Amino acid sequence: MTRPRILGLTGSIGMGKSATAAMFARHGVPVHDADAAVHTLYAAGGAAAPAIGAAFPGTLAPDGAVDRTRLREAVLGAPDRLAALEALVHPLAQAAASDFLARHADAPLVLLDIPLLFETGAEARCDAVLVVTAPLEVQRARVLARPGMDAATFEAIRAKQLPDAEKRARADFVLDTSLGFAHAEAEVAAIIRRLGGNTSAP
Repeated sequence: MTRPRILGLTGSIGMGKSATAAMFARHGVPVHDADAAVHTLYAAGGAAAPAIGAAFPGTLAPDGAVDRTRLREAVLGAPDRLAALEALVHPLAQAAASDFLARHADAPLVLLDIPLLFETGAEARCDAVLVVTAPLEVQRARVLARPGMDAATFEAIRAKQLPDAEKRARADFVLDTSLGFAHAEAEVAAIIRRLGGNTSAP
């Protein structure tokens, strides 16, 4: 029985990962957004919410959804609590990805959009990995333009992520998103063709 080729997409904050995933989707490649899947797990009625509420009292909103701000405060600076949270959420997130793959078993190529792909060992599930990158000054400018973002928060997020250089070294494909949308679109189409997918963008 054949299965889709699985391309993992990752990149540090502000590198253009979401825009790149959207390009693959426009070519008809099914895309699984790991962040969106976690949001669903944390929502009211989500599979993770009751377990998180039990393990971290006071982190649920009145509607039963996880209050992400309270949860972040509950695990901040506490590696044991963070590990406990990951032990709850990662199996559910992996199950969501498995469900996605089962739904698209007939596709020639699928994309797993996973921000912490290398950090969680998810590259083992992929046939190839695409890392999006950009020069540091471009990354910083993009991130600091976001509402509510400041330099200290940006640096704290960067410190938690695998360095961009290491991600690039471990990638099968590297896409520099600072070179413009036309360049990125051409690179995405070339990657899809190389992996046996169909390019069907309008």
